[in-house]
Amino acid sequence: MCNLYSLITSQAEIREAFGLVQDRTGNLPVLPAIFPDQRAPIVRLEGGERVMEMFRWGIPGPKQFGEHPVTNVRNVKSPHWRPWLTPEHRCLVPVSSFSEYADTKPRKTPTWFALDDGRPPFAFAGIWRSWTGVRGTKAENPDREEAEHRLFSFLTCETNGVVGPVHPKAMPVLLTTPEEWRTWLEAPTEVALALQRPLPDEAMKIVATGPRRDPA
Repeated sequence: MCNLYSLITSQAEIREAFGLVQDRTGNLPVLPAIFPDQRAPIVRLEGGERVMEMFRWGIPGPKQFGEHPVTNVRNVKSPHWRPWLTPEHRCLVPVSSFSEYADTKPRKTPTWFALDDGRPPFAFAGIWRSWTGVRGTKAENPDREEAEHRLFSFLTCETNGVVGPVHPKAMPVLLTTPEEWRTWLEAPTEVALALQRPLPDEAMKIVATGPRRDPA
């Protein structure tokens, strides 16, 4: 389960790579370590145009399980997640690298994966929704007041031969080409969900181990 990723690609390169019409993130800093419940950029369609905005990572799960924020979604047949798989609620989550924790002793070791050592940008297959409730740290929300939030999560799938030895349970769905990005944002749900598969081994690699921030 990926609960740590980075976006260290320059803002200008992100804009060009993802064909953005609007960038509403302001002066986007380098983000070498993005954790759950933090705000991070996502790309979605608005009026047929691609816009990038800052959303918060983690969509509440089913009420019967306490509505705890869910960062990774695997079961796309669940009635809880199905409504958010339409084109209106799909998004791209720009990424430079992501981390899984190797089960080492005395403590687990962060292991960073990317397409190659240069960290070219790719995307997680994301979904988003609006939600009203209490989110954010005490520094962001000192009075712990309810507010409307725009939230995202992303899909996972079975692992490939690169991620599996480190984390055998699952890996994020990685989208690496403009064609895949277009399909995820625009195609009918069943067509888009064909992208929920592991990336081929030869298309990615381990680029770092040890730190909880991408050291590139």
